This record gives sequence, structure tokens and C-alpha cells, in this order.
Amino acid sequence: MRIAMYCRVSTADQTTDNQAIALEEVAHKMGWEITDTFTDVISGAKTNRTGLDALMDAVKRKQVDMVMVWDVSRLGRSMAHLVTLLEEFHANRVDLYFHQQGIDTRTPSGKAMYQMCGVFAEFERGMIRERVMAGLQRARSKGKRIGRPPVPPIQVEKIKRLRTEGLSYRKIAKRVDLSVCTVHRLSA
Repeated sequence: MRIAMYCRVSTADQTTDNQAIALEEVAHKMGWEITDTFTDVISGAKTNRTGLDALMDAVKRKQVDMVMVWDVSRLGRSMAHLVTLLEEFHANRVDLYFHQQGIDTRTPSGKAMYQMCGVFAEFERGMIRERVMAGLQRARSKGKRIGRPPVPPIQVEKIKRLRTEGLSYRKIAKRVDLSVCTVHRLSA
């Protein structure tokens, strides 16, 4: 059986080492040989994950029989995404093993548990989002400015003057040390 391992962390100051060690121990105990390891250092909410994309390419090319993941939250970004991935794995006859949940999708109960874990992961993500939004609202109500600081009026005048002199947005952006998009927005 060809086993692929997928590990993901959200930030560069984290490491996938602990996930990999735990999965390698399970594979050794089960007599499985891990043939490929795919990793990502990116938020799970991001759509484009190079490691996951490479894993899915290997799945589609029938190079993988089972995928091991440390936790269901490491794989999908939402319930819909998890279900889509499960369907893709299933269509390619690839099973999943989730270490933290003890889920093995080779069994019907494993498939059901996988879907339930996805529901809870999406719920948790929604709760985190609500807490963040409540914190931002509280900060705003106390008068704290959220977002980038405004561009000083003198700099806005300079942008408009340079634009009337015929300079391109790109050249102006370089001179005033702002993005081209910001210069374009402020010169209108």
C-alpha cells in the first residue's frame, strides 16, 4: 500500500515535525510504508496550498492508496471543502487516516466520523471568526482606528500634482512610496 503523508501548519514560526513524527510512528506500527510527504506552511483558509495541490495531483495519477493526516483541521478549510476532498479521494479509491480523531475511512463508520469532524472544524472556525469580529467592533467602539493609516493630505496633493505633470501611476507610486493601487485611488 502506497501511503502519502500530509502535514500543515499555519505560520512560518511553527513546524510540521511533530505531526510527521506521530504519523511515522503509526505507519511503522501498522506496517505501512510512507512513500510521499506533502507539507504546507499556510493558513487552512487559503485556497491555493501547493502541498495539498501536489498531493491531489498524486491522488489523481493513482500514485497513492492512502493519505495520513495528523488532524482533520489540517486538511480542509470548511465542511464543503472537506466533503469535496473526501469525494475526490473516494472517486480515486484513496482512503484517509486522521491520527487525532482515530478515523480510518476504509470503514463506513470512519467515513461518517470524518464528515462529523468536518462539521465541528467548520463550527470552530466560525466561532473564531465571531470572536475576532467582536474584538474589532469593541476596538472601533472605543475609537481605535482599524486598518492602514490614512495618507496625509500633503502627500495626496503631491500625487495629484505629479499626475497632472504626466507621470505614470507606477512612477508616482515609487516616488511617494505607496502602492500603485493607492496612487490610482487617490489621484482620482
